[in-house]
Amino acid sequence: MSEQSPTPVVRRADDVEYETVDAATGMRKGVLIDEEDGAPHFAIRRFVLEPGAEVPSHTNEVEHEQYVLEGEYVVGIDDEEYTVAAGDSLLIPSGAVHWYRNDGDDAGAFICAVPNGDDAIELVE
Repeated sequence: MSEQSPTPVVRRADDVEYETVDAATGMRKGVLIDEEDGAPHFAIRRFVLEPGAEVPSHTNEVEHEQYVLEGEYVVGIDDEEYTVAAGDSLLIPSGAVHWYRNDGDDAGAFICAVPNGDDAIELVE
């Protein structure tokens, strides 16, 4: 069976709907492109961390590649804490315990790319 080539897609910023992330405080997510748009391998999403946002420790079954768009916030990955700012990039391996915290007065935002398919998210006590 031959695989069809994907059709080009352009999504405008105004067309992206953001939803709050239930397990977090002060975090919103917008799906920019994913398999519903015909992307064969990866999804890209934009997350916004409002001032005071906290995302609890959790793991994902899939890797995350992230690029910080704006602001400055803290990311915990396994036993390390990293302060990240616009222009920084991160790789969060599958299964790594990670969390986010925005102690600043300004919102932070990042792009996150993940493989398409199922991803089990587990909160860690």
